[in-house]
Amino acid sequence: MKVGTDGVLLGAWTPVEDSNRILDVGTGTGLVALMLAQRSKALIDALEIDQMAFNEAKSNFEQSAWFDRLHCIHGDFNIFAETSTIFYDLIVSNPPFFVNSLKTKDPLLSIARHADTLTFDQLISGAKYRLGPNGRLCVIIPSHSFTEFKETARISGFYLWKQTTVVPKVGKTPKRVMLEFSLERSYPIVDELIILKSNGSYSKQFKLLTAPFYPDF
Repeated sequence: MKVGTDGVLLGAWTPVEDSNRILDVGTGTGLVALMLAQRSKALIDALEIDQMAFNEAKSNFEQSAWFDRLHCIHGDFNIFAETSTIFYDLIVSNPPFFVNSLKTKDPLLSIARHADTLTFDQLISGAKYRLGPNGRLCVIIPSHSFTEFKETARISGFYLWKQTTVVPKVGKTPKRVMLEFSLERSYPIVDELIILKSNGSYSKQFKLLTAPFYPDF
């Protein structure tokens, strides 16, 4: 799968301070895990259920400058959450998000896009199992799923710490929202990120956030 804007945003936006162990759930080809490795000194486990995506992520990790801190795991997060003995400071995920929609003819994209194999509830419940006392959960989801995700997280005992609404272009409707949760009580910080200016060029916000990963910026 190609490098998507959602993954780039999540990898650049997610706070990594004080994170010694990180888990990337549904790593795909490893993009977010690689970005977090570049931004931190943490040990990073990257979990992927699809065999082909796992193989590609593993290869990408082995060829990276951070190969000694990246560990790719082939498996189901539901099982991993119950059987692992590791507690993480940060769990990050760009989860499946096409709920109750038609599936693509490509079975690999179906796994990546649909919530059949990992629902919001399963992601949140599993994250609660595997997070340390001060751990955080960071995700990027469609804007229309915000209320559902936030309420599911609240029921599981999570508090929203930060909410960044992603606007694809000035004047357009927000399409994504990035969320940071913790089991510690807090009042959320709410802000907005615009990707493109009205003339179609990248905004200063987007450039500042992603400059470490885009040499042209």
